[in-house]
Amino acid sequence: MAEFEGSVGSPFVNQILQDRYQIQAMLGRKPGRQTFLALDLQSQLPVVIKLLLFSPDFTWEDFKLFEREAETLKALDHPAIPQYLDFFEVEIEFGKGFALVQSYIKARSLQQLAQDGCRFSEADLMAIAKDLLDILEYLYRLQPPVIHRDIKPSNVLLKNRSGNSPGDVYLIDFGSVQTAAHGGTVTVVGTYGYMPPEQFGGRSLPASDLYGVGMTLIYLATGQHPADLPQNDLHVEFKHLTSLSESFTSWIEWLTDPSLTERPATAQDARLHFLKPRQEPKAALTRQKNYLGTTTDSSSSIPLTETYTTLLLQVPLKQIKYISSVNTLDWLLNKFPFINYPFIMGVSIAAFLILVFYGIIPFDLLFWVLFPLISICAGLATMLLSVLQNSDEGEAVDKSFESARSLPNASTSVAFQKKDGAVVVTLNLLKGVETTAIFEGRLGSTSAGAEALTNYRLNLYFPDDNQMIIINSDRGEIVWLCNELARWTGIQAKLWKIPEYRLKTQPERTLP
Repeated sequence: MAEFEGSVGSPFVNQILQDRYQIQAMLGRKPGRQTFLALDLQSQLPVVIKLLLFSPDFTWEDFKLFEREAETLKALDHPAIPQYLDFFEVEIEFGKGFALVQSYIKARSLQQLAQDGCRFSEADLMAIAKDLLDILEYLYRLQPPVIHRDIKPSNVLLKNRSGNSPGDVYLIDFGSVQTAAHGGTVTVVGTYGYMPPEQFGGRSLPASDLYGVGMTLIYLATGQHPADLPQNDLHVEFKHLTSLSESFTSWIEWLTDPSLTERPATAQDARLHFLKPRQEPKAALTRQKNYLGTTTDSSSSIPLTETYTTLLLQVPLKQIKYISSVNTLDWLLNKFPFINYPFIMGVSIAAFLILVFYGIIPFDLLFWVLFPLISICAGLATMLLSVLQNSDEGEAVDKSFESARSLPNASTSVAFQKKDGAVVVTLNLLKGVETTAIFEGRLGSTSAGAEALTNYRLNLYFPDDNQMIIINSDRGEIVWLCNELARWTGIQAKLWKIPEYRLKTQPERTLP
């Protein structure tokens, strides 16, 4: 095994824990915790052991974080994150405590590389940022989402670095981790210079990790600790020390904005604008939203409110429709959108050509009699499908919901909540101070597109209940809703387009 600084003279070296793990060297030390490189005597593979011993500086908060790290690692499965191997109580001559065993990644940290004089090009920084966003996106999509809370150069490893690539990126040290299940904690953890302002108050969100990513990039670009750089109203000033492009610099400044509401909310948000100038949308399509507040732009007809657990849409009654029973014909037609007039015509002609080829029917009969008949039948079949689909859909609209349209001051709300690994949607009817839950179901998929030349719609489909919610609005608002729902729910809307010949005759069948 390789020698590490701090190995010589360490009383833990050569100690064997659990009759299996032989400590080889010390990797790091924190108050109340020590990290060691060890050899698994059974597999003969190197492992990392984190040791928490009862000592005069031991606190129960240390134990809670240590136990939480073990619980979190056990639930993770990502190639760029150390793998959980074991967790047990220890009793050695130095005291009693607990040990967490995880896989060993033979790589160097960004901090070690920078201190050794390694310099990173803009392409290197972009690649590192992209890989970190990939890891964070995985963590945030878990149920509950996992927030690392201590992203910094020493917790990011690079392996297989070459002249053409910065290498493979790994994220380690989940000792400060927090999940939504532990959201009530007020523990202040993290590293000064890489912690956003809200984390000093014990509050952590996915945007807090993105701040750490940005500060890590600043450290690599400037070679200086972020806390040593000048600040202007809590904004770290760094671009005068680098030769980074304007677009990349602007993106890093976005990640490190001291205001939580001005930062990207998730890794997916950061990815959407990666290396793209963040232009203000046109006034007619502006949909500005505060992270824990409500849509403030008066041009939006559908206000949106977001909390830690719920995404809430306030939809005017005239813009929403609730389909309490999606008919089988509608499902088939939307599942197979190619069933239309050209499709029916093509299949029919192909069938009769085969009959002509094999001499079953004469060509003259096909050309003068059957071909016109096929055209007429195909057109009638297409019209019949449209009439049946539209009439069935109209009959399936919940009558109690539709009757509320004539009531004064009535509105609706659509609430999205994450429960048991699914997105649960509740449709509420609001009449004065009275709230009635019309429907609650697990969201299966979403789709969106043009219902007619100028009208757009967003479909929320619930396969378990065979029901659907339709939200109508202009194109800008539907696109905005699709992006917000994709970010919050993780479900990307399927986009469809109506063929030109159908735009003037019937709405698109949009059930995915």
